[in-house]
Amino acid sequence: MAKDMTTGRILPQLTTFAIPLILGNLFQILYNAADSMIVGRFVGDGALAAVGSAGPIMNMVILFISGMCMGAGVLMSLLYGAKNTAELEKQISTTMLGGLLFSVLISAAMMLLARPVLLLIHTQEEIIGDAVTYLRIVFCGLIFTFIYNFLANTLRALGDSRTPLYFLIISAILNVLGDLFFVVALDWGVGGSAISTVLSEALCCLFCVVYIKLRVPLLCLGKKWLVFERRLLTKTFSFGITSALQQMCVQLGKILVQSIINLQGAVHGVAFIAAYTAINRVDDFVLSPEHSIAHATTTFLAQNRGAGNTERMKRGGLCGILLEAVFSLAASVVIFFAAEPLMRQFVKEDSVEVVALGVSYLRVIAFMYIMPALTNIVQGIFRGLGELKVTLASTIANMASRVIAAYLLLTVMDKGFSALAWSNFWGWVVMLAFEVPLLVRYLRQWQKKA
Repeated sequence: MAKDMTTGRILPQLTTFAIPLILGNLFQILYNAADSMIVGRFVGDGALAAVGSAGPIMNMVILFISGMCMGAGVLMSLLYGAKNTAELEKQISTTMLGGLLFSVLISAAMMLLARPVLLLIHTQEEIIGDAVTYLRIVFCGLIFTFIYNFLANTLRALGDSRTPLYFLIISAILNVLGDLFFVVALDWGVGGSAISTVLSEALCCLFCVVYIKLRVPLLCLGKKWLVFERRLLTKTFSFGITSALQQMCVQLGKILVQSIINLQGAVHGVAFIAAYTAINRVDDFVLSPEHSIAHATTTFLAQNRGAGNTERMKRGGLCGILLEAVFSLAASVVIFFAAEPLMRQFVKEDSVEVVALGVSYLRVIAFMYIMPALTNIVQGIFRGLGELKVTLASTIANMASRVIAAYLLLTVMDKGFSALAWSNFWGWVVMLAFEVPLLVRYLRQWQKKA
């Protein structure tokens, strides 16, 4: 159900909109983590390392699509807030058609380039076969990834953050059941895990389409789904490419760090790579909800910007900061004390080294989660204000600093696995140092205009 956020009490409204986003992203993480958990526990550390090496490449493409959909979602929020239904319908159909074509082309390209790209990031020979299999199967289902992201972002742009959550929960459950069936029962290994992912995403898309047909009249466009306007595609691309490049920049940074980890794996063994895969999954359970709160703030600001509610935008931004702070502090306590049992969920009982490496990282990073909370909300505010170039530039600064710090701390200074936490920390420091002065200056100019 569409929801107008240009009126009403701000904090309850923002909170009720953010909670389904948070839960949705947690289920998305569970969706992804299920592959790592089941493969690691029932196949072995090598299979876990293979999925981990394939992950950043897969995520870079998926997050490019997600970023484009997010950028289109901001435009949809502006049109919905301005009550411009005719233009909104054209925006929706144009985004859908352009995205379908893009997904098909990227799927074909990545099917061919999977092995060369994995070799480029120094994937070890003993795990590259499984990693190639995983990537190729997942990219076969990339079109389903786009359809879900497009429909979910469209519904959120209309103020409905609950419906995408329900379908994501169903998809996550199906993925876990599929992993148990294909990996454990049929013993299909990494390939079975990838098949489960594709099938669950396809069913998620089907359920979402049926729901929209029955319950969301605004999106029942009929023949209007075939409306394609080049000017809107150009506008969507110019607006969405910044979000997409930002998402890709994050993953490119992770790929470069993964490459450093793979080189370290040649020295310290596969356990080093497997531990990195596991701690990334744990980090996601904290960082993704923080991103969800920022996304909720973006939608709130965009709708009110479209309606011209300047004062309401300011108060919405402050409420977003409060929500980020509360969540990050709670997450820090949980991760610090639950580090060891969390790591044990990803490996067999005898994988003592993997657990020890992961715990050493998690008990350091737990004290730093307030940093990404601040960077996320600042970026959410800039996106809501339409200043996407700022978010892209700050993300580039963040990832460049993180990669350089990881290389120096691990390869040059040999500070050990836990030093990865400090490389993340320095990335966030640089990001805030870039963004905060710009935000202060922007708000002062805005105040003068007001």
